Amino acid sequence: MAATASTTNLAGLPRRLVQDGIVAEDKLADAFEAARKEKIPLVAHLVSEGLADARAVAVAASHEFGVPLLDLDAVEIDLDVVRAVDQKLVNKHRVLPLVKRGQRLFLAIADPTNLQAIDDIKFQTSLRIDPVVVEQDKLEDQISRALEAVDTSLSGLGDDDDFDLENLDIAGEEEDQDDSVRDDVEDAPVVRFVNKVLLDAIKRGASDIHFEPYEKYFRVRTRLDGVLSEVARPPAVLTNKVCARIKVMSRMDIAERRVPQDGRIKMRLSKNRAIDFRVNTCPTLFGEKIVLRILDPSSAKLGIDALGYEDKQKELYQKHLNKPYGMILVTGPTGSGKTVSLYTGLNILNTEDRNISTAEDPAEINLPGINQVNVNPKVGLTFASSLKAFLRQDPDVIMVGEIRDLETAEIAIKAAQTGHLVLSTLHTNDAPKTLTRMVDMGVKPYAIATSVSLIIAQRLGRRLCDNCKEVRDVPAEALLKEGFTKEEIEAGLTIFGPKGCKSCNEGYKGRVGIFQVMEVSEAMGRIIMEGGNAMQIADQAEKEGVIDLRRAGLNKVKEGVTSLEEVNRVTIE
Repeated sequence: MAATASTTNLAGLPRRLVQDGIVAEDKLADAFEAARKEKIPLVAHLVSEGLADARAVAVAASHEFGVPLLDLDAVEIDLDVVRAVDQKLVNKHRVLPLVKRGQRLFLAIADPTNLQAIDDIKFQTSLRIDPVVVEQDKLEDQISRALEAVDTSLSGLGDDDDFDLENLDIAGEEEDQDDSVRDDVEDAPVVRFVNKVLLDAIKRGASDIHFEPYEKYFRVRTRLDGVLSEVARPPAVLTNKVCARIKVMSRMDIAERRVPQDGRIKMRLSKNRAIDFRVNTCPTLFGEKIVLRILDPSSAKLGIDALGYEDKQKELYQKHLNKPYGMILVTGPTGSGKTVSLYTGLNILNTEDRNISTAEDPAEINLPGINQVNVNPKVGLTFASSLKAFLRQDPDVIMVGEIRDLETAEIAIKAAQTGHLVLSTLHTNDAPKTLTRMVDMGVKPYAIATSVSLIIAQRLGRRLCDNCKEVRDVPAEALLKEGFTKEEIEAGLTIFGPKGCKSCNEGYKGRVGIFQVMEVSEAMGRIIMEGGNAMQIADQAEKEGVIDLRRAGLNKVKEGVTSLEEVNRVTIE
């Protein structure tokens, strides 16, 4: 495309982007000003705001300046090279050191006209800088991963010399323990073993750690992507020392072994990163079983798009979050992602003009701007008493960790009926059964019909690894039996299964939500008030186009997100 008169004032990369039709010229001036205010490079602003395609910008920059173009996905980042450059410079200029060859440092950069970045890093390292053009979105992703890996030093966990396993900063240790007790639990090998198990679990992305004593052995298992696997089998004689060590770390009474206890550990990995563990002990035949839940604050900030809702389901959830009153219930078994769904909703609602209060047992993720209460029945601070207190404090949004009894249910319903948005959880198998479960608890049917506005039932399934998933040949008869329709099969249904590669866990990487999102309609309300059962509500939901959990899982299989085996594992056929 020939340059027009209107582009004569542009130079360098902006001129090339306009000439190639990648960015409209009339949007460049605003983009320049916005990037200046945000103190970020122009390319970063264009890509993050969706004004330009990252790949097209990278190709244009490479052609314009004769700088090599590289696909960052094909490169393994060398953390030793990243450490050679001051992290402040990497953060400031949004560039990434890739490879060092002699006195040359190859630098990934989205805009090769950023000479200030090249000069600053050249001055700091005393190396010759060779820029390599990469896509802005991939660069941002790799910078975040590299800095986090460098920051936490998790890449060196296999080598004890690279990480001081005895002197990790762990909050929660009691300073007034008896000396004989401290000697028992601070045995150096035990300290190192416990710390290494915790760090390895964080590194692998596990959600839970289980320390399990048996008569002849003692094992440690971690839950990764929803599936438990054994990671260690220390000598059985260490059972009491390991348990005592964890109890001291989490501020529990180490002398009490007859009753369950709850505690919390905060492990500070660096100045910028800390991990919380929720700890529970339970007496068993051969010692105390201890389970640690790893709490990840970033999971609440994933955004609703990352959870796995289908478009219509997401619209319904957002619609009811925007209502000034009513009740949203999330249901499912333990570990099905209910908390993350609720926190994601709270994160959307967390604005300056709303007063949000939560009662939890315990509060798993700290959200600044939200008033969070840990219930403590021992001192009379129950869900019900917390709710009563909230209602005297001018709330807009209330979240109750779980509706366990009639008193809590009645107060929550009254709150929903009197101009408050209430979010909570229940333990039921699907959305229709949630309504009848509340009736079984003793809640009056008309109160349920007039207060509950949306029910979300969910499960978590393992997500297939995009790098290695493979096509499976499944007979049409088997697909029909699984629940797929004849039309879907005839249209050309492709089923993927797990294979396994170095970047995943037996063919799976991460998890995805499977949801049934049911809006409580007037017809459903009438069924409840007339004493109807869960099957009648489910039939009405089907008439209104609500898909059940099984169908939602099959949709994920159709999309290639998960496997048929995984859907069979987490949903009913």
